[in-house]
Amino acid sequence: MSSRPAAMAARVLRTAPVSPHMTRITLGGPELARFVGIGHDQVVRMFFPQPGQREPVIPDSGDWWETYQAIPEDRRPALRNYTVRRFDADALELDVDFVLHGDEGPASAWALRAAPGDVVGVCHDRTSAKWPEETDWLLLVADETGLPALSVILEELPPGLRTLAYVEVGGPEDRIDLATGPDVDVVWLHRDGVTAGRSDVVVRTLRDAALPEGEVFAWVAGESGMVKDVRRHLVRERGVHKRRVEFCGYWLHKVHDNERFIGEMQRLYAEVQEAAQAAG
Repeated sequence: MSSRPAAMAARVLRTAPVSPHMTRITLGGPELARFVGIGHDQVVRMFFPQPGQREPVIPDSGDWWETYQAIPEDRRPALRNYTVRRFDADALELDVDFVLHGDEGPASAWALRAAPGDVVGVCHDRTSAKWPEETDWLLLVADETGLPALSVILEELPPGLRTLAYVEVGGPEDRIDLATGPDVDVVWLHRDGVTAGRSDVVVRTLRDAALPEGEVFAWVAGESGMVKDVRRHLVRERGVHKRRVEFCGYWLHKVHDNERFIGEMQRLYAEVQEAAQAAG
């Protein structure tokens, strides 16, 4: 029997710019009383209306996935995964940060035009893996799509844990305020005109970096090609154990949208699942 919950409707309460290419949308409504916030880079599944729809058809009964699959394709909402930036169970408010890239994709197109009262579907989901106790330092790597999750991780860090973060953005205007302290260093990396998803600035910088000694736990999120390259560098060139690299491809540049690349990513995810199962 599936443990997946039903989705719920949420209405836009307000929007606020985070940077020139990112906006924060605050959602609310009585159905959020069923939303379970568990912190630490939590995924929220979001259901967006089809073109021409005022509101999406929300799989709000039974198992959300089974209900979603039963919706006719021409009415089925666009489904995307985002990060819970903030959830206030008392106020029934949910913040989600969106990277804006025009009308390229249903989520960005919706976020560009979102106004108070607009309806979207949401469903709480998992968090990423926590680092093992025997961890000396953290390595966080993200592009702007992983920036909301990285922000949450930094805010929830225990005191005294050495953390090094590398963040790829378009340019200086895309930097945002992050929670830092004496044990946290953030390195901003700019693409400087290179198209998002085609820059190698992250892996080049990591290859040249003098990283701290000791047991590392790495968290990597962003465009799938960048994520794959960073993981390969850490595992093959730095000797980091596979189980110590948590990674997730948040989006796929069109150059990587092919069966070979997608198959490689699926094999990597399968390796992680098998290792987790073997570890108990």
